[in-house]
Amino acid sequence: MQNNSRVLLAGTLLGAVTGLAAAMLLNRQAERNNREIAITTGEGFQLGLMVVGLLRAIANLGDENKK
Repeated sequence: MQNNSRVLLAGTLLGAVTGLAAAMLLNRQAERNNREIAITTGEGFQLGLMVVGLLRAIANLGDENKK
C-alpha cells in the first residue's frame, strides 16, 4: 500500500470514529435531559465554522514557511 493510501485510510477511520463519538455524546446528552436530539441553526453554523477551522489547522501542519 502506498503512503498516500495509508494516510487517506487513517484519516477516514479517524473521521469515522470521531463522528461516532460525537453522535454518541449528543445522544447521551439528549437522554439525560429527557428530550429529543435537536441542533439549532445557530449551533449548526457554529459547529460548521469550527470544523472549517480545524481543517485549516490540519492543512497548515506541514507548512514549514511559517517558522
